[in-house]
Amino acid sequence: TVSDVLPIAEAIARRAGAVVMEGLGRARQVRQKGAIDFVTEFDQRSEELIVSALQKEFPEHAILAEETGLHPRTGEYQWVVDPIDGTTNFAHGVPLFAISLGLLRGTVPVAGVVYDPLHEEMFSAALGRGATLNGRPIRVSSQTDLGQALLATGFAYDIRTNPRNNLAQFAQFQLRTQGVRRLGSAALDCAWTALGRLDGYWEFGIKPWDVAAGGLLVREAGGRTTSTAGDEDFISPGTIIVSNGLLHEQILRVLREGDAAPLPQ
Repeated sequence: TVSDVLPIAEAIARRAGAVVMEGLGRARQVRQKGAIDFVTEFDQRSEELIVSALQKEFPEHAILAEETGLHPRTGEYQWVVDPIDGTTNFAHGVPLFAISLGLLRGTVPVAGVVYDPLHEEMFSAALGRGATLNGRPIRVSSQTDLGQALLATGFAYDIRTNPRNNLAQFAQFQLRTQGVRRLGSAALDCAWTALGRLDGYWEFGIKPWDVAAGGLLVREAGGRTTSTAGDEDFISPGTIIVSNGLLHEQILRVLREGDAAPLPQ
């Protein structure tokens, strides 16, 4: 069953975390992938470890990894792997980054782990089995008022060229919430929403490996995960909203109406 894969995925994420922690504060070989998108030797070492371990444990599962792309198989299951989600933070020594392993059946996440090695926080979820942090069940927040909510967001790497760059939406939510944070790790944005540290998170232009595990964590912690259009499939469109569920329609409304959306009383 899918919950049987979790202890294996957690163990692999812990091993990758040890590799990543070796590099914190000394990630010198940084290669630019784009204007503001880059990769370190530790992304590559973490990914090599994860991919080879998954291939050994689940030889029939396909793997889509951020740096090396698709390792195809014929079965219905596919792992999506982010060896360091928050590479920019990591390369600057900012202590917010995580390892994300999500298992998809088609476009539906069925298992996932998000591991923050610096704070030793292992978030874990399997479809229908709930979500945990270091083995203890977690639950989304109970905030019902967007004006009192703390949200997070992120910006795509093509922010300088893409007209849909989220800057207008950032301002709209900043005026309609208690605050909007920009952590720099989509996996942690989701995990922290599942835990109730945040009340929600939205982003345009994300990749499956950023959110497959995190989106499932939120659902299994009692929250809601959709695309920014409100679709249940958030893997294919490349957009995401996660929330405690209670705020979801209010978040969708701001995205729909923009500056015309109501301000808090």
